[in-house]
Amino acid sequence: MRVLIVEDEPYLAEAVRDGLRLEAIAADIAGDGDSALELLSVNSYDLAVLDRDIPGPSGDEVARRIVASGSGIPILMLTAADRIDDKVSGFGLGADDYLTKPFELRELVLRLRALDRRRAYARPPVSEIAGLRLDPFRREVFRDGHYVALTRKQFAVLEVLVAAQGGVVSAEELLERAWDANADPFTNAVRITVSALRKRLGQPWLIATVPGVGYRIDTRTETDTGTDADSDADAT
Repeated sequence: MRVLIVEDEPYLAEAVRDGLRLEAIAADIAGDGDSALELLSVNSYDLAVLDRDIPGPSGDEVARRIVASGSGIPILMLTAADRIDDKVSGFGLGADDYLTKPFELRELVLRLRALDRRRAYARPPVSEIAGLRLDPFRREVFRDGHYVALTRKQFAVLEVLVAAQGGVVSAEELLERAWDANADPFTNAVRITVSALRKRLGQPWLIATVPGVGYRIDTRTETDTGTDADSDADAT
């Protein structure tokens, strides 16, 4: 487990870091909001221990940025206040747990391990179909054991298709689930993205077009595959 400690009291931060290391928990320290955001941008953390009262961007702002990033990093907030309103506002910002100063290190360790277990249980399962292996947590795709590099949009489209487990997904549904609310319903973005995705996955073509209906993952053998797998015809 790797933890980011965001705390502007050096002695406390170092004591927590050293204590966590004794528990086989790796920890980095950020003394202000700017340092915290910089570390978050270049490292992968399992958890963040975040003091609300720090220089620079506040702990609240750092929490907002973590949540907005979509990283899913659980946040344990630290505060000197024990008022219920402070806790409520902290949870509203996206905090997963709260600890009031002063605290016992062993309680912090127990809370961090509990958050890490909860995060592990929440990880979406890996999906496999027709030689594809899609890991939504790691954002990785393999075909027949070979890694396939995809853009974010291609991954989002493939994730919807794989979830359908061979069922047909309409272009409208793909547009709704892989694009935002501002997407033009008359755009050909779906067709273009599916075509590029099909090429990225390689031959034999794995995404079939069902003319006038939509797209699906072709689970048939190569010898059984029809011309619909090679078609880029309008599926709307």
